[in-house]
Amino acid sequence: MERTFYIETLGKRVREPRRLIQILAGPRQVGKTTIISQFLARTDLPYVSESADAVITGGALWIDTVWNRARRLLREHPEALLVIDEIQKIPDWSEYVKKYWEEDTKLGNNLKVILSGSSRLLSGKGLTESLMGRFELLQVTHWSYPEMREAFSCSLEEYIYFGGYPGLAPWTSDEYRWKDLLRYSIITPSISNDILYLENIKKPALMRQVFELSCHYSAQIMPLSRMLGQMEDAGNTTTIATYLSLLDENGLISGLQKYSGSVIKQRASSPKLQVYNNALLAAVENTSFSKVRNTSDLWGRYVESSVGAHLKNLENRGHYKLYYWREGSLEVDFVLERGPEIVALEVKSGRRLLNKGMAEFFRRYPGSKVYTVSADPLPGSSAIPLEELLSGNPADILF
Repeated sequence: MERTFYIETLGKRVREPRRLIQILAGPRQVGKTTIISQFLARTDLPYVSESADAVITGGALWIDTVWNRARRLLREHPEALLVIDEIQKIPDWSEYVKKYWEEDTKLGNNLKVILSGSSRLLSGKGLTESLMGRFELLQVTHWSYPEMREAFSCSLEEYIYFGGYPGLAPWTSDEYRWKDLLRYSIITPSISNDILYLENIKKPALMRQVFELSCHYSAQIMPLSRMLGQMEDAGNTTTIATYLSLLDENGLISGLQKYSGSVIKQRASSPKLQVYNNALLAAVENTSFSKVRNTSDLWGRYVESSVGAHLKNLENRGHYKLYYWREGSLEVDFVLERGPEIVALEVKSGRRLLNKGMAEFFRRYPGSKVYTVSADPLPGSSAIPLEELLSGNPADILF
């Protein structure tokens, strides 16, 4: 299956005059390498495409060799393309890329460049320090419900539980095997290779505990001090906040902040934990699809988490910021802010619709839009059906 949005976006950007390096970044197992292969099959440009995944030593020499191979194409063509996958595996990769990119700019070489990596950490220090102003980021998200439905005939209920990892879809009928594959082929490499390998993590055991606890409490507000109290390894709230930030950059867990209209208050709030892919929630819990589906409270949390994951994955594409809201016992599941526009969203897995939190939020922010998303809407109700929201871009539906 083609992820058309990314292929077409790359094609459009590469056809433009050479101004920016294109960065394709995202979590593991979302199809970045396949996207590049499908894009290259469509392009008319001559290209050199290599992966840095197996480069162990001599990264500088390797980049030099690959880059000059691409430059040689310019002897016979007015423009050419260089693609390097898993670029973050090369130590100090951004410094080398900056050097060659600027050389080509000075020489007038029309060599366009696409870099990709299996982690959003790729867009950290290397880009913000060395390549500032020289790149454009295209973030690849986890697979959506329509994509999983089209490729694997996945039902809505299956998507809510098993999430959107296409490589694991053939094994969902054997849940024990599916969970083992998820842990060892995605979770462990994401933490050990993409975070612990690239960052100076002083407490790797604590990092893993933060990940597992955050998955377990997805769609719930969790004070950092309470998280600390449930961990075996010693740490502090600052360390936990830092680890949560790294998990967020890696496309695994996000800590949503409380909406208040004040940046200072938002940063001081307790985070609402949110997985980027509901598979991660299912992976850490000792449960089954059948048990979750037949336990109303548990199913309700999975439904809310699936909505949060969808909203978070499309946050950048929809040009909004995602929050939650709570005052005392009053709560709104999700708040989306795009410029002056504010949307409050309540998720229901049963037939009860508005709660007092929505009414209070609208009283405090009278210009906001208020919606309910329901997995089982009453006939003729104004609630947005869950399947409709998960099937589209939230920005198009809500704003």
